[in-house]
Amino acid sequence: MNLWLILLFPLIGFVLNGLFGKRLGKAAVTFFAIGSVTLSFFYVLYVLSRLWPLNTAYSEHSFTWIQSGFLQVGFDLLVDRLSAVMLLIVTGVGLVIHIYAVGYMAEEDGYYRFFSFFNLFLFFMLILVLSSNLLLLFVGWEGVGLCSYLLVGYYFGENWATNAANKAFIVNRIGDFGFMLGMLLTVVVFKTLDFGKIAAAVGTMPVEPTVGVITAIALLLFVGATGKSAQFPLYVWLPDAMAGPTPVSALIHAATMVTAGVYMVARTSFLYSHAPLAMNVVAIIGLFTAIFAASIGITQNDIKKVFAYSTVSQLGYMFLGLGVGAYSAGIFHVMTHAFFKALLFLGAGSVIHGLSGEQDLRHMGGLRKAMPITCWTLLFACLAISGIPPFAGFFSKDAILSAAYAHAPWMFWIGAITAGMTAFYVFRAWFLAFFGTYRGHHHAHESPLLMTLPLVVLAALSAGGGFINIPGFLSQAYPSLAEHENRTPMIISVIFGVAGVALAWLLYIARPVLADAWQHAAGPLYTLVENKYYVDEIYGALIVKPLEGISSLVLWRGVDEGLIDTAFVSGLARGARGWGGLLRQLQSGRIRNYATWVLAGSLLVIFVLGVVGGGR
Repeated sequence: MNLWLILLFPLIGFVLNGLFGKRLGKAAVTFFAIGSVTLSFFYVLYVLSRLWPLNTAYSEHSFTWIQSGFLQVGFDLLVDRLSAVMLLIVTGVGLVIHIYAVGYMAEEDGYYRFFSFFNLFLFFMLILVLSSNLLLLFVGWEGVGLCSYLLVGYYFGENWATNAANKAFIVNRIGDFGFMLGMLLTVVVFKTLDFGKIAAAVGTMPVEPTVGVITAIALLLFVGATGKSAQFPLYVWLPDAMAGPTPVSALIHAATMVTAGVYMVARTSFLYSHAPLAMNVVAIIGLFTAIFAASIGITQNDIKKVFAYSTVSQLGYMFLGLGVGAYSAGIFHVMTHAFFKALLFLGAGSVIHGLSGEQDLRHMGGLRKAMPITCWTLLFACLAISGIPPFAGFFSKDAILSAAYAHAPWMFWIGAITAGMTAFYVFRAWFLAFFGTYRGHHHAHESPLLMTLPLVVLAALSAGGGFINIPGFLSQAYPSLAEHENRTPMIISVIFGVAGVALAWLLYIARPVLADAWQHAAGPLYTLVENKYYVDEIYGALIVKPLEGISSLVLWRGVDEGLIDTAFVSGLARGARGWGGLLRQLQSGRIRNYATWVLAGSLLVIFVLGVVGGGR
């Protein structure tokens, strides 16, 4: 079946554009970038058509990568129902975003560099999805982290862009340290990193009622997921990642990097199902992240920041689903989220493009007449993320909330409140951007066809994507875990969603004066939330500044300058210079001096030999 071809096509696009793109010109760069992803997408369709209905997993061994003692790691690729869903998301939604980016990046410098990195991003995400062992998955895991660094810092001449890229890279390294410890513990316990072999071994072990080795592995892997999928407390990099071009935000949030943690937990569900304590941690962290990020989204005025915090919140929903055992529902939400989140960001990018770079909602308004396609397609995304039936988000979100209701009703109620908050802040952004009077300073215009056509495609998927029976398709992958359907929590969550939309309409359309009054009445609380609970400032005071101080005083002044430079580098240089100064006195150029030194040396040798000989 040659699964490696799925990876090869975007890799070729990366190499051709990276090495030759500057000389080839934009037309050739576009051809290679779009063509490579298109080939990968259609080859995925071909593979799935050949393997359908995927009743059994299909794997291919390419070569042995590592052979050391008992540990053997191969470059082995795997296609099953879980990876099939992810392959379609990554290549399908990724292709739509690539097409949109052609229009969005048309006037940007470094066009070839952008698409080279874009193709590389998909290549590493596809490795992550196709891998049949933890180590190969980790290669893709680190690869998407590298690409996020390159693309978030795309405007590398600006400090704000490089700072955001550094933040994303460093925060993810913290999570990845936990991931690596989890892999090492897996090797120690199971003597393998292959998913199938680990699952078979875990299947023979009892479920751990409390803390045990499986729980430890699951929690360590989840530390990595909190970084990659932006969960509390490692979520802080994702909102700042908006520093990259808007198509980058769409690719990171919808089709690649942030879904990696969710996919990894679902892929290793055999571990979590044997570690109920770890599952509870996943559910609680996800639930807290969901409502925490949603509260921040209410107060943001940067349109991309609003949608960034919505991503953090929706990822929390996904982990809630995984944590309560509704793995199929969690992956279902990954798919529907890819549709409406890509649409939200690309719609935001269309607004920004039409307003010459403006991102502040307070400088928008009344854009529905100037940008009708952007306005009404973005409405579909807002309805989908709000969980309004029959849009895509309704089906996946309510599958998660129904499972949460069956697991622990208090989790459901927090999730339902979060659903209402989500509906409120996305419609707040939509109303502020497209209704009322125009408050900006630029001439607004609709985006070109290359940008609006992807919006239409994603709007259709946001409207109808929920009818794709992903939970039913994945039921074979998770046969022992019941996915719960309950009309009561479904009705309640829809009521919360509709209430959120109605409240946004009241405050920002019907009675805008109430919004100002509400903000004034909230006072310090509103300021606290608007400043994102000062989490970045707290991290700066408790972690960043002390580390900078230690680095400056101990590592730089003490070790680098005091020990290495003074004692070793400079000290050796001074010593060599001093001895050289003494020894050069011997080179006087006078024969009498040389004869004296030869005589003195001869006498010294005779003396030493005499002493040694006498000692014998």
